[in-house]
Amino acid sequence: MRHMIGGRRRGGGGRHGFGPFGEGFGSGFGGGPNGFGNDDALPRGRQFSADDLQLLLLALLADQPSHGYELIKALDTRSGGFYAPSPGMVYPALTYLEELGYVTVQAEGNRKRYALADTGRAHLNAQRERVEMLFAKLEHLGRKMEFMRRAFAGDAPADDDTRGWLQEFVDARMALKHALLRKSGASADEQRRIAAILRRATAEIEGRTTD
Repeated sequence: MRHMIGGRRRGGGGRHGFGPFGEGFGSGFGGGPNGFGNDDALPRGRQFSADDLQLLLLALLADQPSHGYELIKALDTRSGGFYAPSPGMVYPALTYLEELGYVTVQAEGNRKRYALADTGRAHLNAQRERVEMLFAKLEHLGRKMEFMRRAFAGDAPADDDTRGWLQEFVDARMALKHALLRKSGASADEQRRIAAILRRATAEIEGRTTD
């Protein structure tokens, strides 16, 4: 039994989301708010997979037992209002997790409080890297949404504002995308040189050291 779990964005009627690791952004490099292209537009046409939402719910329950509506609110908050799955999406997923033995349920009047079971914690720990990526994507979408809102409004974020992105960050990211686009026909040796640069840059961004 599998449940396909979708999402909704506040203020719009469509469904938005992404798979386990794909961003679902377009492929353009043209216009857009403050000069960034369609690849930085909000994602469209994709949904969370059943496994994605189940892992997100398990991760939230690892923090504390919760009612279903509290889990919905938590996802809404973590994504900056971008992703708030409906009860019709969350409760079937929770029922499935209960069937698997990953969560336990305690009735509280007409409501149910869900808690993470030991088997669910073991499953979550085995998927820790994927879960971290999913939450990083949620935060990314929330910040993207805030940046686009401010860009259309003509507002520039202050350096100490944690809600959105600085323009210099967006410009640097776009410059990298353009540089890689121009190198798409590079020779094998050039591709290796670029790959080494990207590995070093990735390690520096993540605060790691390279051999």
